[in-house]
Amino acid sequence: MTTAKLRQMKANGEKIAMLTSYDFTLASLVDEAGIDMLLVGDSASNVVCGNQYTLPITVDEMIFLTKGVVRAAQHALVVCDMPFGSYQVSEEEGVRNAIKILKESGCDAVKIEGGEEVLPAIRHMIQIGVPVMGHLGLTPQSVNQFGGYGLRAKEESEAEKLLHDAKLLDEAGCFAITLEKIPAALAARVTKSVSCPVIGIGAGNQCDGQVLVLHDMLGLNQGFKPKFLRHFANLGEAVKNAVSEYVSAVKDSSFPSAEESY
Repeated sequence: MTTAKLRQMKANGEKIAMLTSYDFTLASLVDEAGIDMLLVGDSASNVVCGNQYTLPITVDEMIFLTKGVVRAAQHALVVCDMPFGSYQVSEEEGVRNAIKILKESGCDAVKIEGGEEVLPAIRHMIQIGVPVMGHLGLTPQSVNQFGGYGLRAKEESEAEKLLHDAKLLDEAGCFAITLEKIPAALAARVTKSVSCPVIGIGAGNQCDGQVLVLHDMLGLNQGFKPKFLRHFANLGEAVKNAVSEYVSAVKDSSFPSAEESY
């Protein structure tokens, strides 16, 4: 998968499927199943590290996780989130970190939250050959500013700014844009207004594609169930049941059996 193929998929009306991934083993399975894009999201801060927010994860931690996903991806395009603080301080520092992520992780592209306020850094990255995916709407790195994870762009002024920002990102050369937790009608409007693919999460089904956090859609993260999330499996219960059986088998000495011993 390439950024050019993704644009062609939009032109052909073919939907794009994207999931997060943070390790070699699961990424191998997801890639083999035919996913188009793998996002090594800064959601790893929550899912992998157990933090309440995405803010604590670092560039080096993102690179470490992305390396394993890149090794697993035989088909999918791999995108790495640029974590909080890696591009907000200055354009130069953002470009430097984007280059570091691409060089050291081997990923295909980076993802950046924000619109016009981070446009200089995005333009510079694209000009020197770093593919960039934008991210608008609910931007988790700004959770403290927003005061939570509520629906964004409900008011007309914020909706118009989001549309304006999407057009700026498209004109700057972003190969795709993520829209998170915004009204479906606005997401449809944005999708028709830009030439690059638009990937939704909690943004309705009129986007060019969808992304979910892998652990959420597999039912591994059992305490998280927003309206936009569908559980495509219940692996949380399966894992607990399997471990419970293992514990019992160890305790009663039925594992390992004679057949399982050398």
